[in-house]
Amino acid sequence: MKKYNLIVATIISALALSACSYGEGEYGVFLSYDGDLEDLSDYKTVVIDAQYFDKEDIEDFKEQGHEVYSYINVGSIESFRDYYDEYEDLTLDVYEHWEEEKWVDVSSGRWQEFILDILAPDLLDKGIDGFFVDNCDVYYQYPEKEIFEGLTVIMKGLIATGAEVVVNGGDAFVTAYTDEGGDADDIITGINQESVLTSIDWDEEAFHEAAADDEEYFKDYIETYADEGIDIYLLEYTDDPLLSMKIRRYCKAHGFKYYISDSLELDL
Repeated sequence: MKKYNLIVATIISALALSACSYGEGEYGVFLSYDGDLEDLSDYKTVVIDAQYFDKEDIEDFKEQGHEVYSYINVGSIESFRDYYDEYEDLTLDVYEHWEEEKWVDVSSGRWQEFILDILAPDLLDKGIDGFFVDNCDVYYQYPEKEIFEGLTVIMKGLIATGAEVVVNGGDAFVTAYTDEGGDADDIITGINQESVLTSIDWDEEAFHEAAADDEEYFKDYIETYADEGIDIYLLEYTDDPLLSMKIRRYCKAHGFKYYISDSLELDL
């Protein structure tokens, strides 16, 4: 039995290593990282929170052939942001599982102006290539006309900058926009979808394989927009080598980029 287990483990390891060759180092998401960008040199495209990096550091990193996308939170606001107090009056409710964060009323002209006239230009001034736009899921939480229209203003405004605009999640909003007759590239250039093949057990703080119906839904969603020319990225959470291999094979088959993390903190 020990010999059999060793043979199986060897086969699994070999398969995993062969699968690793596709897409490894193409894409990495490091939202909690604030160290030296040189430590991310193994990745061609990185997603960071550029608010915590200097323009010189970003430009030096790009000169080495890297692409840099910055996190920008359009649908909620974290209490640790230096602008939180100014916009706290626009918050709606606490963001489940993230107690330091609240959903924000994106229909507010003040909020739209802040995102498009202050925050986004500040990030672009640092030399980033694009935006990694988080929490368009505010429309899923508050499926109201005013929220939809507010997000549309913000997303079209980001597209108008000429930078890449990768939405993290936001499937309810993107689907609603295109169902209304809009083209996806009016509001995004890419989709980063979390947990297509994996799932998060928040109570146990553990990672698992995605439920079959969830996997089917998200595969259909991202493949639909991939066919329309939208770039697709997967962000998966697991430390299971077999599940990681499944993710790599799926992405290779469809030409999607991916990043597999064993931490929700998305640090290095």
